[in-house]
This record gives sequence, structure tokens and C-alpha cells, in this order.
Amino acid sequence: MQIPEITAKQLIEKYEALLLDAYGVLLHSTGPMPDAAAFVERLNRSGKPYYLLTNDASRLPSTWAMRLQGFGLVIPEERLITSGSLLKGYFAEHRLVGARCVVLGPEDSCRYVEEAGGRIGSVAEPFDVLVIADDSGFPFLETADAALTTLFRSVEAGRHVHLLLPNPDVIYPKGGNGFGFASGGVAAMFEAALRGRYPDRPALRFVPLGKPAPAIFAEAQRLSGTRNLVMLGDQLETDIAGARAFGIDAVWITTGVTAAGITTAPETLRPTYRMSSLRLEAPA
Repeated sequence: MQIPEITAKQLIEKYEALLLDAYGVLLHSTGPMPDAAAFVERLNRSGKPYYLLTNDASRLPSTWAMRLQGFGLVIPEERLITSGSLLKGYFAEHRLVGARCVVLGPEDSCRYVEEAGGRIGSVAEPFDVLVIADDSGFPFLETADAALTTLFRSVEAGRHVHLLLPNPDVIYPKGGNGFGFASGGVAAMFEAALRGRYPDRPALRFVPLGKPAPAIFAEAQRLSGTRNLVMLGDQLETDIAGARAFGIDAVWITTGVTAAGITTAPETLRPTYRMSSLRLEAPA
């Protein structure tokens, strides 16, 4: 069954609030997507609530807003909902305030953990929480090897370690039609190592906080005050599946990670609409 097309203009007119992915929709790794600036400008003029729902946990909302402005995308800080911001709720729910934490990610990722109440510790010493927030911003191989070694020692000593993955994305689009590994790919490496060493411990897995998990959509609903929401994203497994599971419409934009051939996707991954670009008017 074919997925019906919708234009960016129709999207803005149809829904009370819009939820947007960042990479693959508004941005690639080195700049804005075509028509992104005009699309954001129209959203700002419309007066409708919209939120950038990003699985990126490497930047605080204030850092994100400055980065977007540098690309000509004027999105206020209060319209940014990041997966890193969900750490605060997890730490409170699991009584992890004061817990020793190791963070794979840059300085802003550490700030997210500190704001949630965690204490950043040495990767070589026992820790209570391992947060894989990003694939860069640290010496990757040395830090990952040290974290894995300490994690093995902690498991074998009977210590319970919370494994947290704010960003479940495995890959992300780069400029020039390229792709790169995201933090979900790093977590997959850790999980493969854990399965290989502890085949009888299937519970040793990371807890994803960002899309497709429901918490980030629930926060958007709380802030917007409506259920008449739509998620615009490029990845079926995170953007589309998460929106569908949360019970809202989803629009798949073809400018990002997922390739064509969507008509054979299972129902849980099928979007409500598809869109080929952020161009406000359909081509003549």
C-alpha cells in the first residue's frame, strides 16, 4: 500500500503542534538541509507550538540553539527537547542522585549527568552508571576499552551498574551523502561484548531514553498541551516507530537515513504520510 504524500505547508496547516527530528530533517552533520530555514521561519510565523525532538545528547539546549542559529535556523531554546534532558527523570525514579557515573561523550553530556544528580568519576574505578551519550568528544578507543574493562570487573564483583543510552540512533547522515556511527552503535558494541562474556546474563543491556521510547513524546505533549501532534522524521525505527507507538501521526521525510522501499515495512514502522523535502509548496 502506498504512503500518501503531504507537503510542508499542508503539514503546518493540518496539526496543532509539530515535532521535528534534527539530523536528516533540518540538518546534516555540517549544515542545514535544503529549505530548512524557510520551513522554520514559516513555523515561527504560524504561532503554532513546535518542538525539536533530538536524540542527540552531546549538546545542551542552549548549545543547540546557538548552533542552529549559526545555520540560519532560529529555534528558541525552550523548543528543544533532547534525550539528555531525560536523564534527570531516570535518576530521580531510580534514586541515583549522588551515584558515581562514567560518561562517554563531550562536556555537555557530562553536564546533563551532573544536572541529573550524578557524580562524574574515573573510568578506571568502579561506577554505578555508564552513560553512552555520544561517539565523540573523548579519546574513543582508550576510553571505551577502559570502561568495558571496569564494567566487566563490576559485573563479576556482583555490582549492579545502570547502563543508559540517551541516544539509541545507530547511524546519522553526514554531508556529501555520507553516514557515521552514532552512540547507539557504540552501545551495540558494548552489548555484543557483554553477550560474549556473559551469555547467561541477557539483562545486561542499555536502557534507551530517546526515540522510540515514549518519554520524549510525553514531554512534548505536556509542553504543547495537545494530542493533535505529528512527528516529522527520517528514521523508521526511532522517529516513526516511536510516534506510532505513542499514538500520534508520523511523517517520513526521505532526505535522511532510511532508504526507499518503505511499502514493505511492518505496520509498526509505517508512517501516516511521506514527504520528499521541506519545500513549502509542491513542485509545479
